[in-house]
Amino acid sequence: MRWLEVHIDTHHGGLETVQAFLSALGVDGVMIEDEEEFQDFLENNHDYWDYVDEDLERHMAGRSRITFYLEAREAGFAKLGEIRVALEDLKRERQDLGTLLMTLEDVEDADWENNWKQYYKPMEIGRRLLVIPQWEEADPGDRAPLYLDPGLTFGTGAHATTRLCLTALEDLVRGGERVLDLGCGSGILSVAALRLGAGSALAVDIDDKCRDAAGENAKLNGIGPEQMDILVGNLLTDETVAEKIGGGYDLVLANIVADVIIALAPRVRRLLNAGGAFLCSGIIEGRAGEVEAALTAAGLDIQNRREDNGWYAFTCR
Repeated sequence: MRWLEVHIDTHHGGLETVQAFLSALGVDGVMIEDEEEFQDFLENNHDYWDYVDEDLERHMAGRSRITFYLEAREAGFAKLGEIRVALEDLKRERQDLGTLLMTLEDVEDADWENNWKQYYKPMEIGRRLLVIPQWEEADPGDRAPLYLDPGLTFGTGAHATTRLCLTALEDLVRGGERVLDLGCGSGILSVAALRLGAGSALAVDIDDKCRDAAGENAKLNGIGPEQMDILVGNLLTDETVAEKIGGGYDLVLANIVADVIIALAPRVRRLLNAGGAFLCSGIIEGRAGEVEAALTAAGLDIQNRREDNGWYAFTCR
């Protein structure tokens, strides 16, 4: 089946009006791209990012666009015509909604909703792990299979920071460890540690969406709540969360961003038991020195440094 990918350009203040306009015409499944919301996210969510791709910034520059899809057959073309006529009326009635320029592309993929799946294939990590998308079949051989739903986002193993952590876990997990995963996202590191032989894991994130994502990925790997618990909250700002987390962990993981790792560093020794290890990643090249200094100042001994495509991971004790 072919699809029409339809775009309507407006400005930030016009997005709600255009979305309501489309809804009244029976079009509700839309995608919104808006530079103002994008910049607001960057400004107010530093816990989630430490680097923004320049191509993404260029793509978003000046953009306030609504995109939707129609089937490229009679009903879809009829709906497109209806929208075009109504849009002309809207332009005459409202002069404050930007250009309201409508453009379209012909999408030939028969399954555009699932097209992204072609980019996720079984992926060998280090010596011991094989990351397998849930819809793929693969023989793990001597490797430990790690099943994931990449559609849940929050970490799939494809990014350098996650690969660095997964590779380090192979050396750190010997069997039976108690693991704390801070900024767990999809739960990939907790699940990987358990698949490699850790005894239990507490996965923590400030985003409540991660509860479902991590829970689903645990379930895909046959891991129940008795082995992997999930907690939503911020260790750095909420003492109740800090009390629930406690201490005495054999392994603490933090694949986050530099600023959060720096703030976390003074707390790490209280989270670890004697001889425990702290593995942190998500550190871009320009921030590695700052993170090293913070870890050292907190009394941690950096025993291993790993680098992958300009991203760094440190293992400390």
